[in-house]
Amino acid sequence: MENKITSTLRLRMSAKDAHYGGNLVDGAHMVHLFGDVATELLIKCDGDEGLFCAYDNVEFLAPTYAGDYIEAYGEITKIGNTSRKMSFEARKVIAARPDISDSAADFLEEPIVVARATGTCVTPKDCKRK
Repeated sequence: MENKITSTLRLRMSAKDAHYGGNLVDGAHMVHLFGDVATELLIKCDGDEGLFCAYDNVEFLAPTYAGDYIEAYGEITKIGNTSRKMSFEARKVIAARPDISDSAADFLEEPIVVARATGTCVTPKDCKRK
């Protein structure tokens, strides 16, 4: 694609996002973030939120904890008539350090990829504005 369409969201995982012991955030939360990224990508591409049809692949690669900052990135890799193929990556850019203190954290010079996915979204023809 000539002009790549991308989206990046960055947010802090809070205590309410922790689903398991040890303040571990469940992988489904990363999938939720990918859905938000996909919505922004469709709005940029078509002027409409569109619909998420399917994930082709989802990989969980590293743990995420309350207090970590996650950057969710996505890009449209192929544009069909109404379908848009997308790829996603969630990266930990700040790691909570509860071993030091309740408020300690490290900015990571090299982000840690915590999840990857690919999927397909559709914008119905009658909803496309671009």
